[in-house]
Amino acid sequence: MAARTITTQCCIAGGGPAGMMLGLLLSRAGVDVTVLEKHPDFLRDFRGDTIHPSTLELMHELGWLEELLALPHTKASELRFQNGTHDVQVGDFSHLPTHARYIAFMPQWDLLDFLARKASAWPGFHLHRRTEVTDLLRDKGQVVGVQARTPEGPLEVRAPLVVAADGRTSTVRKHSGLQVDELGAPMDVLWFRVSRKPGDPSQPMGRFERGQIFILINRGDQWQCGRVIAKGAFEGLRQRGLEAFQNDFAQLAPFMADRAHEISSWDDVKLLTVRVDRLRTWYQPGLLCIGDAAHAMSPVGGVGINLAVQDAVAAANLLAAPLLQGRVTPQDLRRVQQRRELPTRLTQSAQVFIQDRVLGPALQTPSTRKGLPLPLWLVQHVPALRRVPARIVGMGFRPEHVRTPATPAASPSR
Repeated sequence: MAARTITTQCCIAGGGPAGMMLGLLLSRAGVDVTVLEKHPDFLRDFRGDTIHPSTLELMHELGWLEELLALPHTKASELRFQNGTHDVQVGDFSHLPTHARYIAFMPQWDLLDFLARKASAWPGFHLHRRTEVTDLLRDKGQVVGVQARTPEGPLEVRAPLVVAADGRTSTVRKHSGLQVDELGAPMDVLWFRVSRKPGDPSQPMGRFERGQIFILINRGDQWQCGRVIAKGAFEGLRQRGLEAFQNDFAQLAPFMADRAHEISSWDDVKLLTVRVDRLRTWYQPGLLCIGDAAHAMSPVGGVGINLAVQDAVAAANLLAAPLLQGRVTPQDLRRVQQRRELPTRLTQSAQVFIQDRVLGPALQTPSTRKGLPLPLWLVQHVPALRRVPARIVGMGFRPEHVRTPATPAASPSR
């Protein structure tokens, strides 16, 4: 079957936070944008659901903050961890220079549906679902589009610029040949859910105890629970049996011990294999990688979504004009990497530090671990230090601002 062909000014592979935000901002600026999403909808379990103050501030700049926050969500104005008898506040967002001084916990599919709905108001925005990118199209060494698979048959999308926003297992990145540096991660995460009752705490929390780490996130009528484990340890846990896993959970979250049976099989437990990596070069002629396709982040701090959104805003700010002029050069793409590489490196360095100095020791057996890890001890005894992780987690090292105005020709029709 002959492939259909679509021509657009910018083809974005991946309808996650980076892809949808970039597509929205470019189409708002008058660029014709085609976003390719391989799934029929945005419903996926255990994707990053933390919307940080930096992203909420962008929604304020666009005039949509109140509308976004009308969707179901919970808020956390601080970050807390429990270690033995210690209850440590490690981050206080109340001092941030933003309109929303908290993290909003909202299902990622609600955020993506919101962005898609807003973007669809501009005539240059085109979202193709059930469209999986399979390869790149090249002409004389330059990327000129992508090949994709759809239920109706093969599709070619030709564009002066292709943006890879298809995540840490990026197909586009794989076919680009760009070199990846692996930074390593000593842990993986197991995600599962149990019910939440009216008398339960409202704030999210983390707990370090007996060589185990649990994370609890309030999802309204449910707790989204994460157990951090040593890299590759999942099979050993399975061999111990589900009952032992339930008992571990009951001991670490005693107020939910009566709900441990809700983890009824290993099918209820989803493994996130943690990777921390980044591309040495994020671009080549006709191609740019952003978000996890450019730099896979650790789940530490839940910053992955927000860093991806910041990449998208920077890319829109720097590339909207060249796209409208019909010519995007490698120098234009280099400017995006130069803008976003330092905050990426600093964020990953902070994550690796926490992995090595906090999470690694916490995963050790009780006989080899004494007291609080030093970073937790410091924030417990020097309250002013709590502003540092709050700033890094909440705002990042270089928060972006929307510089792409909505052009009259692209004014929303509704």
